[in-house]
Amino acid sequence: MPQVLEYKCPKCGGGIAFDSGAQKMKCPYCETEFDAEVLRQFHQAEETHTPEETEWEESAQPWEEGGLQGYRCPSCAGALVGEATTAATRCPYCGNPAVLPDRLSGAFRPEFVIPFKLDKQAAMKAFEGNLKGKRLLPKRFKDESVLGEITGVYVPFWLHDCQAQAQTTYRATQVHHWSDRHYDYTRTDHYQVRRAGEAAFAGIPADGSKKMDDALMDAMEPYEYREMRPFKMTYLSGYLADQYDVSAQEVRQRVHGRAAGTMAQALRGTVGRYATCELAHQNVWLPRARARLALLPVWTLHAKWKDKTYAFAMNGQTGKFVGTLPCDNGRAAGWFFGIFCGIAAVGGLLALLAGGVPQ
Repeated sequence: MPQVLEYKCPKCGGGIAFDSGAQKMKCPYCETEFDAEVLRQFHQAEETHTPEETEWEESAQPWEEGGLQGYRCPSCAGALVGEATTAATRCPYCGNPAVLPDRLSGAFRPEFVIPFKLDKQAAMKAFEGNLKGKRLLPKRFKDESVLGEITGVYVPFWLHDCQAQAQTTYRATQVHHWSDRHYDYTRTDHYQVRRAGEAAFAGIPADGSKKMDDALMDAMEPYEYREMRPFKMTYLSGYLADQYDVSAQEVRQRVHGRAAGTMAQALRGTVGRYATCELAHQNVWLPRARARLALLPVWTLHAKWKDKTYAFAMNGQTGKFVGTLPCDNGRAAGWFFGIFCGIAAVGGLLALLAGGVPQ
């Protein structure tokens, strides 16, 4: 059975978790705070003096049916069931956090982590604030929707440092007008505009979890990388965490697309003013690139309403909240009809003023 790691409070023996407010390990029972590195060293010292346990032979094999696997809680010996990619969870019987270190070892071990700065209450307030001021939101959504569990998850991200080079070609025109006593003239000059450049990118993120919606994860950017720390297991205690199941190779196309879009926008900004300017050709390549694995904090929320589930997410570091709300089609039609009538009324008034007041 895979190893399950649990951090115990040295003072009272309770299960201890990382506290986002204090940015330290904090015992929920005696409220004693510990530095993450000091606690890790304490547990290492404890482990070196722990006598070996009796090895019991069991005929049953670990449960790995349908991608699920079984574990044993170190506190209450309760059976835990998680997916094959689960790296940190919480025991449903005693509530203590549990970390599965084998899932984040070797090639799966992250290089960095950004700890949670915002707690579950902040995520709940962000969800409630997101409902305010939405004119097209169904009136009953707030009262009738069922909000599921708010979950703090460390999502695996590939952070790419790369050097990008680009060459672009544009077809542009410049139009000139003039007249003489007999004719009006128009001359169109055609140009081929070429631009080339290079840029360095640091930390282009791409999530490495199939369970997370890519568009939702992209919308939560940016993260403050200056608060990124070397990875330690202690940061995971009290939260869920997943092992990556999308490799760095599989996200290369997404990273290349983001770099290409940024390069194209930057080069287009150097083109002067023309009557028309269209992109004819673009070539972007990354001569050097490096991917690093990091765990980034995400609060996930799901609201069910009228047999449909709406997914939301909040950046656990910055508080940026994203998600799609339902739309009341009746209210939307009335809103657009009101705008149309307003525009028509203004247009009629302007036409009346342009025609003058009849004598």
